[in-house]
Amino acid sequence: MNMNTSDTAQTTREPVLNPVDRISEMIFGLLMALSFIGAISVASEEAEIREMFVAALGCNLAWGLVDAVMYLVRTVTDRGRALSLAHAVRRAKDPITAHGLLNLALSKTAATLFEEREVEAIRQRILAMPDLPARPKLNVQDLLAALAVFLMVVGATFPVVLPFALLDDVVMTKNISRGIALATLFVAGLGLGHYAGYGSWRAGLLMAGLGCVLVVAINLLGG
Repeated sequence: MNMNTSDTAQTTREPVLNPVDRISEMIFGLLMALSFIGAISVASEEAEIREMFVAALGCNLAWGLVDAVMYLVRTVTDRGRALSLAHAVRRAKDPITAHGLLNLALSKTAATLFEEREVEAIRQRILAMPDLPARPKLNVQDLLAALAVFLMVVGATFPVVLPFALLDDVVMTKNISRGIALATLFVAGLGLGHYAGYGSWRAGLLMAGLGCVLVVAINLLGG
């Protein structure tokens, strides 16, 4: 819950490259790529390898597009939630009612850290804002941020499908592609672990292990 007078229609947006959100999206894309690779039949003819590359690349582009669109959906939803809260606080009949609305908007952990005077200070800041718009809106910066998300997700998963453009042996191509995906999952896990502060290597191995489990499951299902 973070508002300012310079942009009353918006909550303060987290950076586009927020470690948890962005690395998580990369991991989802990599797991999706692993699923696609597992669905490729080993019996496929060599002539179909290029078609597989096109299909895999198209799948990654589609995943990046979905991520970009969902980023915009999340942005406008969060912005609308904060805007609705601000309107509700302004319409509150008394400070106690407004304090209750603000406390409900805080997470359980954050609510225990705020004293009543601090909640009142937030209420006063909301009351001091200029006129608020009726609905949340997206701007050019939001569209550029969505484009950045698209490029990042596609860039992270492209190396996984690249072997299909360079090799003709289906088995070797699948194994190399899986190896790249697992190595990238390990690196992504390192990033998450470092950000969370609970052990980079442990998180890296956990993510790589998750990828291995997915590969085994796909193989058992006939992939």
